[in-house]
Amino acid sequence: MFNDVGPLELVTLIVLAVLVFGPEKLPKMIQDVTRTIRKIREFSESAKQDIREELGPEFKDFDFEDLNPKTFLRKQLDNDELGLKEIRNGFDLNKEMAEVTDAVHGRDPESSSSSGASGSSGTSGSSGSSGGAVDMTKKPEKPDPDERPPFDADAT
Repeated sequence: MFNDVGPLELVTLIVLAVLVFGPEKLPKMIQDVTRTIRKIREFSESAKQDIREELGPEFKDFDFEDLNPKTFLRKQLDNDELGLKEIRNGFDLNKEMAEVTDAVHGRDPESSSSSGASGSSGTSGSSGSSGGAVDMTKKPEKPDPDERPPFDADAT
């Protein structure tokens, strides 16, 4: 619960509690807080037990920790029924980033990733059909100053 509270912060909280509540009232306050925490835990456990009973025998192995997304993903990745490890291992982030960089700079991805593969793949990129890629090196055409843009009634 207090995993990220350091020793200096803990001492500061204790000194602050003594100053706020005083040394006479502090033990009673600690007892009240621990009693409240105990009641909350009991209520939580009874609610979990009620939910398990209502779900039925199909969910007898149901763990409420699985509702945490991190725990759920970790459990599913360890289980690997879906083949997620194969997908994760097949994804090369460096290659993907290099392809995006090449597309932004307008270079042919095959020619920049391998130096000896400029044979037939190098000519296909310069033939005019770039396979749906946008040529970022080409400057956009300037519109005619006398030509008005089309009127869009929805935009006004």
